Amino acid sequence: MSRRSGRITLQTRDSNTPEPLVRVPVKKRKSEPSKKKLQPAAKKHSYEIQKCWSEDGASPCVLIETPHKELQPTDSSSFKQYTFKNLFIKASPIPRLSWASSDDVWIKMLNKELKYVHDKSYLQQHPRLQPKMRAILLDWLLEVSEVYSLHRQTAYLAQDYFDRFMLTQQNVNKDYLQLIGITALFVASKIEEIYPPKIYEFAYVTDGACDAWDIQRTELHLLKALDWNLCPETSISWLKLYAQVEAQKDDENFLVPQFSQETYIQITQLLDLCMMDINWLDFSYSVLAAAAFCHFFSFDVVHKVSGLTWESVAPCVRWMSPFVDVLRAEATPLLKNFPKVKGDDRHNIQTHVSYLDLLRKAHECQVDAPDCQMSPVAIAPLLTPPSSTEKPANP
Repeated sequence: MSRRSGRITLQTRDSNTPEPLVRVPVKKRKSEPSKKKLQPAAKKHSYEIQKCWSEDGASPCVLIETPHKELQPTDSSSFKQYTFKNLFIKASPIPRLSWASSDDVWIKMLNKELKYVHDKSYLQQHPRLQPKMRAILLDWLLEVSEVYSLHRQTAYLAQDYFDRFMLTQQNVNKDYLQLIGITALFVASKIEEIYPPKIYEFAYVTDGACDAWDIQRTELHLLKALDWNLCPETSISWLKLYAQVEAQKDDENFLVPQFSQETYIQITQLLDLCMMDINWLDFSYSVLAAAAFCHFFSFDVVHKVSGLTWESVAPCVRWMSPFVDVLRAEATPLLKNFPKVKGDDRHNIQTHVSYLDLLRKAHECQVDAPDCQMSPVAIAPLLTPPSSTEKPANP
């Protein structure tokens, strides 16, 4: 990427004079020092399983909100099924771990689905913005991520930070979107990367649109708006879990990737494309990853690795179908080599293709094609059509 290509243009209707994004109030010094009153710590809430199931595990259970406390070790034989956010979830698919309770890990991941909220309705709070502007910004962030060999999780964290930040703001001008986006990527890189790029490198790729001081100032504003909640389970982290559980062998270390890198990057390309669409925010990250998984594996496999029912995943699977059709016509993505990146880690590095063109084609398919009426039986690896000899003969 050249520096000249760094400034992104968001085309829309004419807007008023840009308003400053960050207003930092100046605190007046008190004439006399006052003693700080000790305030009781805010109660944190978590969710634990209400034990109301039968021995055979047929009866569903519910997650009950309780004051935060350390969860007691649970007998894996009694950990059965429960309902989470109107989705029917089975017991933890994570195998037994030597370093932690798989049940506790699973519950903590589910809890994050409640804690980290995203909603596409934030566009109503910003009348100057349009969904296409978000797509242009995210496409550029993926390109920057590939240039600096950032991990996929970093890019998806930046997307989450951006969308949740915009949910807390009002009347943001389109001229500030690039600053917010590059700041979100800067914060995400410090969370996820071992050696994150320097702040001046992020300023450089904006081609003079933002400087280091702008990014630092916006970083503080973003962190306060997000209340320092910076560790969601993104769709990439859910996908990696599903892929690892599907490929897991009893005698293998669960922390060592065992899934196919080639299949993994095909699924991630589908998620990358879907992320450009504002309707991505209609679904939870776990459902998005499961729906993408559905287009490569049978639903029995998806249910095994996620515990989700077809009813909870089907709307997202149908919504993804036009994106799958578009990618089917494209060349199969190949693993890329990156400087200073080991071969067994190449699949974790974010890549970029012409996602805006693909998004336009997918939107055209959504208009032209009727809703996909898929069922669990019909689910198959859609990006790899069966050969002519495997197709059923006409009756």
